[in-house]
Amino acid sequence: MTQGIYEKLAEHLDNLPGGFPQTTSGVEIRILRRLFTPDEAKLAIHLTLIPEEPRVVARRAKVLVEDAAQILEAMNKKGLVIGIQRKGEPLQYMAQQFIVGFWEAQVNKLSRELVEEFEEYLPSLFDPGTWRKVPQMRMIPVEKSIAVQPKVMPYERAEELVRKHTTFAVSNCICRQEFRILGKGCDKPEESCLQFGLAAESVVNMGRGRAISREEALAILRRAEEAGLVLQPANAKKPLFICTCCGCCCAALRGLKYDPKPASLVASPFVASLNPDTCKGCGICTKRCQMEALHVDNKKAILDLDRCIGCGLCVDTCVTKSLTLLRKPEAQQSYVPKNIIETSIKLGKARGKLSIGKLVSMQVKSKLDRLLAP
Repeated sequence: MTQGIYEKLAEHLDNLPGGFPQTTSGVEIRILRRLFTPDEAKLAIHLTLIPEEPRVVARRAKVLVEDAAQILEAMNKKGLVIGIQRKGEPLQYMAQQFIVGFWEAQVNKLSRELVEEFEEYLPSLFDPGTWRKVPQMRMIPVEKSIAVQPKVMPYERAEELVRKHTTFAVSNCICRQEFRILGKGCDKPEESCLQFGLAAESVVNMGRGRAISREEALAILRRAEEAGLVLQPANAKKPLFICTCCGCCCAALRGLKYDPKPASLVASPFVASLNPDTCKGCGICTKRCQMEALHVDNKKAILDLDRCIGCGLCVDTCVTKSLTLLRKPEAQQSYVPKNIIETSIKLGKARGKLSIGKLVSMQVKSKLDRLLAP
C-alpha cells in the first residue's frame, strides 16, 4: 500500500513542468521514500501550481485542517513544497518540482545513499529534446568578458541582476556537495549559489543559507569568475537565483557536456570567437572551458563552436586577446521568458503536461475548493 502512495506521487511530480520520469529500476521511488513520509506523500499529491491555504488542501485530501497544516509546514521546512506568506494573508502552499526544486533544497542534508541514487537517476532526468526547446537555466557571461560588447541586455549581466535586488543570500552548491560525499569533489568554492528576494528570504528562514549584503554577492560573482565557474541563473529575465557551476560537478553542465553539441541546447546569446593569427597556444583557455570546446594543436588553440556555451570564461583570461565574445544572430538566440512562471508554463507545454485548458481547469477547481473549504 505504501509503495502505491509513492508511485502516485511520482506520477504527480511528472505532471509538473520539470518532470519526474519513470525508470525501470525504480530509483525515483527510492528517492521519494527517503524524502517523503507516507503521510507527506499522501498530502503532496493534492498540491497544485496554485498557492493554497491548508484548509483548501485539507478539503481536497479529505483530512483534518489541523493535520494538513502540520504536515504541509513539515514539508515546507524540508523544502519539499513551496510555502508562501503574503502580507496580511494566511500561509499558503504549492507543489514543488524535483529539479530545479526540492532536490536543491536538500543541500547540507545529503547522505551518500541519497547522492548515489540521484546519480543513478540523473541520466533519465536530462532530456536534450525538452532542454533544447525550453531550458530551465541559461548561461550569462562573466562580467570581464563582455566589457567591450556594444549590445548587452540588463538580464544578460550578472552584476545588473544583483543590483536590482535588496535582499540576498548565499548557500552551498549541492552539486559540489554531492561529489565531495562521493570522494570526487573539485577545489571550486562550495558556498557560492546566490539567491535574491523571496528566494533569499526562504533560504535563510529554512536554514539552507545565510543572508549577505549586495557587496558580498558581487564579491561572490567576482570570485566565481576567478575560479572559472559558469554563471547560470534561472531561464527568466527576472531570476531569483544565480548558480556558479563547474563542468565536473554541476548536474546541468554534465548533462550538456555529454551531448556532442552542447551549443544547440543552451539558452545563451553569445558565442566565443577565436583569432588564430594572434593565438600563442598557451592553453589557459583549455583549462578554463567547462565544455571542452577548446584544445591546443600545433601551438594554436582550436575552438569547437558546437561545444561553446558562451560563458566567457576563456575570454577574460586570454593573454593575447585572441578570444572574444560575439552576439549570436537574432535567429539563433533563445527567447528568455519574463519570469519563472512563464518559464514553467513553457516547459510544461513543451513536455505535453501543461495546456491552457489544464491551467484554467486547475484555477477553477482551486477557486471552488476555496469557496467550499471550511
